[in-house]
Amino acid sequence: MSGFSVNTNNGAAVALQYLSQTQGQLDATQSAINSGLKVADAKDDGAIYAIAQNQRGAVAGYQSVINSLNNGSSAIDVALSAGQSISDLLIQLKTKALAAADPSIDTASRQALNANFTALRDQITTIVKNAVFNNFNLVDGSTNQVQALASADGTRRITAQAQNMSLSGSIVTITSTSTISTQAKASALINTIQSSLTNVNSALAKLSSGSAKFSIQASFTQKLSDTLTAGIGNLVDANMAQESASLQSLQVKQQLGVQALSIANQAPQTILSLFQSG
Repeated sequence: MSGFSVNTNNGAAVALQYLSQTQGQLDATQSAINSGLKVADAKDDGAIYAIAQNQRGAVAGYQSVINSLNNGSSAIDVALSAGQSISDLLIQLKTKALAAADPSIDTASRQALNANFTALRDQITTIVKNAVFNNFNLVDGSTNQVQALASADGTRRITAQAQNMSLSGSIVTITSTSTISTQAKASALINTIQSSLTNVNSALAKLSSGSAKFSIQASFTQKLSDTLTAGIGNLVDANMAQESASLQSLQVKQQLGVQALSIANQAPQTILSLFQSG
């Protein structure tokens, strides 16, 4: 049995130790609830924090890859839109050439068709010049390809080939001076326009394949990033249901600890009763 002492209060010391321990646990639980993280910094768990930081770095790298792929996809999408417009224009040009090749129309009608033809022809050049995204133009011959990152370490690339759809090129073979001002010129241009139309549609198919390749890679990279993000959550995220239950338990424990310390601190007062007269 412990003796009475005014100099040493072991009960109070033990109660204070337990109360301090409870307060520390309560602070940690409150921090987890406030931040949503059971490991918010290296102080909480150095090893887990280091692993999580490495994975966060990987996620940041994958986000850069996704941004690069999205930029490349947008450049291809602009080229596809331009190519589709050029294909539509070539169909209209063929229609005008066929009409102008009709020997039964008069000169005035043919001149009107030719004026319409040259306006449509020049529109191809306008479309080609304006098919730019992020300084990339995949249809004017200024570049051979568009590249994007395919790995978070930057060592791999994904590529889509450009398709030069400028007038007088290997795809659009009609020239910037082509006209249908005469029946002979109109007749001669019909096959050229058809050949250009076939070439443009083939080029569109190639651009579409490049777009699909970029899209597939972006989707795959996003899944990798999402998987890593979920893994980081498993490492550092707090279980809010558990933390809530723990908070209530610790608050009760704290109250009991305060009461225990209060009782222990009253022990020296008992000594006074030993010296009171009856």
